[in-house]
Amino acid sequence: MSKVYTGASTSIDGYVSGPDFSGFDKLFAWYDAGDVAFTVPTGAMTVNLTPASAAYFAGLIQTTGALVVGRRLYDFTNGWDGQHPMGVHTVVLTHRPLEDNEHFTFVSGGIEEAVAVAQKHAGEKAVGLNSGEIARQAIDAGLVDEIFLDLVPVILGGGTPFFAPGKGYELEGPLSVIESASVTHLRYKVKYEAPESS
Repeated sequence: MSKVYTGASTSIDGYVSGPDFSGFDKLFAWYDAGDVAFTVPTGAMTVNLTPASAAYFAGLIQTTGALVVGRRLYDFTNGWDGQHPMGVHTVVLTHRPLEDNEHFTFVSGGIEEAVAVAQKHAGEKAVGLNSGEIARQAIDAGLVDEIFLDLVPVILGGGTPFFAPGKGYELEGPLSVIESASVTHLRYKVKYEAPESS
């Protein structure tokens, strides 16, 4: 079964956006902090990364076979104009399903169904989940293996937290630390308590 991870660019105080969806210019400044031109698989955008961030980003894209996102992000990006920039199949968890197509599948049966559908599309590759409520639901269900943090040296003071409030978890690691300009890329393993034997 394919590995499941979640990750995002986050501020030092743990937000993936500031109040009223602000702060993205600061959270994603590392996308323009270097001189390595990196074009996403769909060609939808080119960013200028440091060599360290380019290697990290390329590795993440190469190992990801499908994504799970929420309807709010899907609507906010206008469905990425037809295909996610990573060029992989994207499962949208929503109470208001749209018609499936070659790039998107819409499910309403819960996070377990969304991850299972994404794993079928991912094959041997990993499944990535967007942060926030999707990540919290998946972690609470014991479905997330690893967490990737692109830690940006900014304090937003409020907004949308990386993880929605819920049960706390312990992490193992960091499994990797990649220092770059305007960001530190961190990777952790999620520790789950073993179920009590009866």
